[in-house]
Amino acid sequence: MTDLNADVTALFLEFSRKKLLEQDWPRLRACVESLTESQVWWRPNAASNSIGNLILHLNGNVRQWLVASFNGQEDGRDRPVEFGAEGGIPAPVLLEKLGATIEEASAVLSRLTEADLLAPYEIQGYKVTGLYAVYQVVEHFAMHYGQILYITKNLRGADLEFYSELSKTGRAS
Repeated sequence: MTDLNADVTALFLEFSRKKLLEQDWPRLRACVESLTESQVWWRPNAASNSIGNLILHLNGNVRQWLVASFNGQEDGRDRPVEFGAEGGIPAPVLLEKLGATIEEASAVLSRLTEADLLAPYEIQGYKVTGLYAVYQVVEHFAMHYGQILYITKNLRGADLEFYSELSKTGRAS
């Protein structure tokens, strides 16, 4: 339970940081580490993305929307390359790159203020507030992590037990 008198801005930013850094990112990493290289780059059909593509895409999205925008850096994202890759980048390299970006994003989220969340930004051609940008990244990351989780469970045919603590406490039902 959180302190009801706590600063809503601080609560929002800390939750966003923890969701990315301490929940979704470790689970995404565990999924990828459990797969072979061919499974990381497997696509069920031409209209779908591989896990490798999704990792490249998440790296580009987080870097563009959080790291570059809030640090006033030039946006060098090449979104079509994220989806066009068909392999050649080993999974540990993909994870190292995304991990570094997540760490940078965490540092950004740790220092943002209410003024940063209310400030206007132009990101990927959209005119948004900082609040919108943070929320977009957290939601977007969770959506694609869910796809990676689904693909991993499908390929492995196994429960990854990310919520095994619920069964031990009776909260699973």
